[in-house]
Amino acid sequence: MADSTRSRCADADAGGQDLHTIGEAAALTSVSAKMIRHYEGIGLIPAAARTAAGYRLYGEGDLHRLRFIRRARALGFSMKQIEVLLGLWSDDARSSAEVKRLATRHAEELGVRIAEMQAMQRTLQDLARRCHGDARPDCPILDDLSGHTRPDG
Repeated sequence: MADSTRSRCADADAGGQDLHTIGEAAALTSVSAKMIRHYEGIGLIPAAARTAAGYRLYGEGDLHRLRFIRRARALGFSMKQIEVLLGLWSDDARSSAEVKRLATRHAEELGVRIAEMQAMQRTLQDLARRCHGDARPDCPILDDLSGHTRPDG
């Protein structure tokens, strides 16, 4: 960290915790600076502390929250679901049954999406098998996409 950034961090660090610039936070969490700003903008993370020059600063709690969001996104949770999960995570009085219900429902939704994608894959594979892939203009793939089928496909 440059000396000028270090002194700005020291000025903003009233609580004694290590603070990180957005670039450092991005590197430490594997969440891009653009996504960090987005998460802040939609309220998934609190507004960052700022230096006198306006630079964002993130503490360890922010980094932990960003890692939580990154992992939840990797598991396919929607932003709305992540918002709920973050609320449950920060609620010491939560019931784990609520978390399990949300995760189970999400796993079921993923199962439906996977089945739909497998059906799409089988259809595309069948269409590709039926396509001659040569210089002829007739193509069962294009016929299917256009809603037309040819009897000799």
